[in-house]
Amino acid sequence: MLPSSIQISGEPLSSAEVRDICRGLRDNAVRLLSLRGCRLCDRDFARICRALAGASSLAQLNLNLGVVSSPGRVKQLAEALRVNRSVQSLFLHGSPLTDAGLALLNPALALHPALVALDLGDCMLGDEAINLICGLLPPDGAKSGLKELTLSANPGITPKGWSRLAIAVAHSSQVRVLNLDYNPLGDHVAGMLAVAVASSRTLEVLDLEGTGLTNQSAQTLLDMVENYPTALRSLVLTENSISPELQQQICDLLSEGEEEEEAAAGGDSGRLQERERDGELSARQRGGSWICPSDPGSQMVLMTSGLGESLLAETEM
Repeated sequence: MLPSSIQISGEPLSSAEVRDICRGLRDNAVRLLSLRGCRLCDRDFARICRALAGASSLAQLNLNLGVVSSPGRVKQLAEALRVNRSVQSLFLHGSPLTDAGLALLNPALALHPALVALDLGDCMLGDEAINLICGLLPPDGAKSGLKELTLSANPGITPKGWSRLAIAVAHSSQVRVLNLDYNPLGDHVAGMLAVAVASSRTLEVLDLEGTGLTNQSAQTLLDMVENYPTALRSLVLTENSISPELQQQICDLLSEGEEEEEAAAGGDSGRLQERERDGELSARQRGGSWICPSDPGSQMVLMTSGLGESLLAETEM
C-alpha cells in the first residue's frame, strides 16, 4: 500500500484518533501528517512524537497554529527529529517558540539529513533565533541546507538580525524560496535584501508583502532586476506603499527573464536531442535525467525545480 496523507484541521483529537495516527506512522503508511490547529493532551502529543521518531515514510509534518505549545512539547519534538531521517518539510507557523524554544529545537534541525523546507512564521522569534537559523543556511561547499524558509510575522527581529540573514542568504548555495512577509522591514532592510538577491545564485522567490516598503526600496529592487542577472522569478510587493507602475515594471522584467531562460532551455533541449541521435551520450548519461512519476493515488503536491529536486508544498496554507 502506498503511503497516504492524514490531514486534520482545528479539531480536538481523541485518544483513539491519536492511536490510529501512531499506528500509521509506525507502519510507514503516512507520507503527509497535518494536525494544523488541533488540540490534544500532552500525553497524546508525546505518543505522536515517539511514533514520529521511527517513521521512515513521513516527508511532510504540519504542526501549525499552536500544536507545539510549550517548552516540553518542543523538547519532545526535538528528540523525535534527532532520530527521524525522513521529514523534508516541517511547518510550525503560529507556534509560541520564542528564541528559547528554537534553541531547544535547533540541534535536531541542524543535524537532520533530509530537512529542506521550514516554516517558522509567527513564532515570536528575535535576533538570537536568526543567529541559529543562519546556521541552517550553510555557505558554498558545506553540507546541504534549507531550500525554503518562511519567517513571516516575526516583528521581534531587528534590522541587525535581518542583515545577518541577508548575508547568510547571499552566501547560501541552496535557498530558493524566502518568505519574509508581514515583518516591519522598511527600506533599509529591503536594500540589504536586494544585495543578497543579486549575490545569490539560487533564490527564485522572495515574499515582501506588507513589510513597510516605499518607492525608494522598490526603485532599488527595480535597478537590481534590470541591471544584474539573478535567479529571481517572483518578487511579492503587495500591501506596501509602492506605486502600481513600479510594481508592474519589476514584474515585467522578471517575466522577461523567465521567458529568456525558457527559450534558452528549449535550445539546450534541442541540442541534447541531436547529441542523443548522434550517439554522443552514453546510456548512463541518458539515464541520469530526473523524472517525476505521476501517482494518481497521491494526495500531495510536489514543487520541482529545474535541478530535479523536489520540495513538498504545504497543502493547507
